[in-house]
Parts: sequence; structure tokens; C-alpha cells
Amino acid sequence: MPHAADLTGVSCIAKGADSLFADVVLDLGGRLVAVIPSRDYRQNKVKPDHAETFDRLIEAAAEVLVLDHETANRSAYEDANRTVLQRADRLVAVWNGEPPSGKGGGTADTVLEARSVGLPVDVVWPEGSARRG
Repeated sequence: MPHAADLTGVSCIAKGADSLFADVVLDLGGRLVAVIPSRDYRQNKVKPDHAETFDRLIEAAAEVLVLDHETANRSAYEDANRTVLQRADRLVAVWNGEPPSGKGGGTADTVLEARSVGLPVDVVWPEGSARRG
């Protein structure tokens, strides 16, 4: 079995599952790679209730990749997810199994893209779970 120090987690550290995953990687003694979709992401997309967690995870990350997009938009999110897949050996997705929304850059799109390139995917969706909002 691999040692926890051999574990590298790649995450966009958005509020919710992304940040929880990043925290677990760090708690296990692993290395965190943060993928930030755009140069304005922290300023314009990180809400006050997530700012402290976001900043803590950025500080703890072994590597921070800020993608070359001025603004956080669909293209930036799609590139961020593609970057995560390029850096990953396996995708762990918290996903309810719903098809893509058509907006691009969502979990369903990322799972389908991972599967299309043969990347192993572990879907986590506990019985009785529901999305908020």
C-alpha cells in the first residue's frame, strides 16, 4: 500500500467537496496541488464564508497553478477541470449522476471527460444525499 506521503491531491479548492477533499489529503500527510481557474478567482468568486478556508488551503498547498484566464468564466472552469484531469491518476467525484447541465465545466462534464480518456473514476454519492439550492 502506498505511503500517505506519496499521496498527491489535485483540487480547485472550491467551497464544498473540493475543499473537503483538499483537507483530507493534507490530514493524511499528502501533498496538495491547487488549480485556480483565473487570476481574479479569489477576488471575485470566493465568497466571505469560504475565504478563510480557501486562503488556508492555498497556503498549505505544495503547488498553486493559477491558470492564464483574466476572469473566472465557463472557459476558465473547463480549463481548470481539464488541468486537474491531466495531473491525476484517478478522479474522485462527488456527483449525483445527473447528466451535464449544458453549461460546461461541471462535475458531470468532468466525470464524462475522465471516463472518455480512460482515467479511473470513483463516484461518491451517499444514499439519501441531496444538493443544496
